Amino acid sequence: MEDLKRLKDEFDLEAGKIDTLRSLNDLRVKYLGKKGIITELLKGLSKIPREQRPDRGRQLNEIKKYIEKEIKRLHEKVSAEETKKKIQSEAIDITLPGRFIPPGKVHPVNRVLSEIVDIFVSMGFAVEEGPEVEHDYYNFEALNIPKDHPAREMQDTFYVKAPNKPSSSSHIDSDIVLRTHTSPVQIRGMKKRKPPLKFIAPGKVYRCDADVSHTPMFHQVEGLMVGEDITFSDLKGVLEVFIHRMFGPSTPVRFRPSYFPFTEPSAEVDIGCILCGGEGCRVCKGTGWLEVLGAGMVHPKVFEAVGYDTERYTGFAFGMGVERLTMLKYRIDDIRLFYENDVRFLSQF
Repeated sequence: MEDLKRLKDEFDLEAGKIDTLRSLNDLRVKYLGKKGIITELLKGLSKIPREQRPDRGRQLNEIKKYIEKEIKRLHEKVSAEETKKKIQSEAIDITLPGRFIPPGKVHPVNRVLSEIVDIFVSMGFAVEEGPEVEHDYYNFEALNIPKDHPAREMQDTFYVKAPNKPSSSSHIDSDIVLRTHTSPVQIRGMKKRKPPLKFIAPGKVYRCDADVSHTPMFHQVEGLMVGEDITFSDLKGVLEVFIHRMFGPSTPVRFRPSYFPFTEPSAEVDIGCILCGGEGCRVCKGTGWLEVLGAGMVHPKVFEAVGYDTERYTGFAFGMGVERLTMLKYRIDDIRLFYENDVRFLSQF
């Protein structure tokens, strides 16, 4: 009798300290578990004299019911208290001022790329796309770039190992490259349709460069216009409209003779330095001019590659680097800033 009374007192003492559901469960296991105190005492009834077993069993069952009732009551109480604490800890003070979350912004390269596309679309140019992993034929051969041309050197071009199987077309070289310009889209576009046509080809291109003015991946916009009686004057008119809309109507423009294997004649297009106003500075190397794109009349060899009549059709093509135009437009001196994902830089645009 004394030991059972002491057991009940010990339980009450421990129950008074319970403040979490975890500690309550530990208490339940201690007294009512498979190896708990009450369970062991009930198992031990067979070891006491037969005449004492009824009273002893009744008293143990009473204590067991008492403990079960107390644990149930404590569970409801502690559960309610924990729920209350959780609600209080997760409460939102609606009187506090809201936190400002700055909205995302368009990347400066994408911003300028969209502006370029909008300008040419407004002039009636369509938009063409092509694969970034390209056949050597489309990237070089069809553009009048022979096998020994310097642009084919490994320091300029990323070559992809081609599968060991014959090509489906006899004139397509088995070499696969990451396109070095968007000019292959010209060939694919001309193969799909007949003149007259005019479209631009914006997209990513890849070259083995990495410094303050070059990255291994960058963006270009290629343009093409083909038809009857297309002249260099048409090319000059289109590009002057583009440059004046991009950099302002008072921007000086000049065309310098140059060389590209897929155009003849070819020209580099310069604008008056937007930093020094043409007076000469470090950026324009004292000349007062900045190169912005290359252009020229489509070479007859390119027309022959796509089956166009070189006696009937002429056309012009041009290409520009979007990162370069973005650097000039926003006066950025390091191309790598575009790809570092620095919020301090990107939030300025």
